[in-house]
Amino acid sequence: MSYSDYTFQDKNPVKRWLQQRRMVSATRLGQQTRQPAVICDYGAGNGELCKQLSEQIPDAKFICYEPSPVFFEEAKENLKTVPHTEFYQNIDQVPRGSVDLLFCLEVFEHLPEKETHDALQTISGLLKPGGEVVIGVPVEVGIPALYKGIFRMTRRFGAYDANPKNVFLSFIGSPPQDRPHGEIEPGFGYHFPHTGFDYREFSKTLAGYFDLKKVSTSPFHAPGTLFMPEVYFSLEKPNNAAA
Repeated sequence: MSYSDYTFQDKNPVKRWLQQRRMVSATRLGQQTRQPAVICDYGAGNGELCKQLSEQIPDAKFICYEPSPVFFEEAKENLKTVPHTEFYQNIDQVPRGSVDLLFCLEVFEHLPEKETHDALQTISGLLKPGGEVVIGVPVEVGIPALYKGIFRMTRRFGAYDANPKNVFLSFIGSPPQDRPHGEIEPGFGYHFPHTGFDYREFSKTLAGYFDLKKVSTSPFHAPGTLFMPEVYFSLEKPNNAAA
């Protein structure tokens, strides 16, 4: 199954629309200040974000980082007509301190604690002093957890993220702590379901690496995380941060 099959071309029209709105919300949040010269999509999937940004900022250089071999090839095909684009499967090959604006969408909800800190350190190292990062994660607590859980139960009832008990715990703000844990490559831990992720705890982790500029939600800014399924953090690397 390709990346777009379960995102932009999902059989559910609501999910397709939400995916498109996710891109709109992220790009708007990432263009609040100066015009970026170098933009990185960290975990690019099929490269759709870079493709849309290239239409808005045609003179920018794009760095498309995607570790999955399958998605990496999809991104190269999707972005073959986009100039000034570099593709990387190994993030260590991207020059440190070279990025003005970095997007990281739908990544951190999958990462265990160690991998989360490793990724944040890497992102900080990629950014120039004063560089901006937009991080998007799902809201998996409260009312969003309830309607997401109901939707998942219609597709795969009984799975970890479609289990009535786990859905209820997430709904009342105490998401389950026994998230399934696997590896997408040797030594790299990964949580496959979103259920159990808590954006509130994640926001505390972000504060140790970046200065918070703005918080927004998608598909609409109001009424915020009370109802909206996605939350976005616009953050800035402190000028005195280590490279």
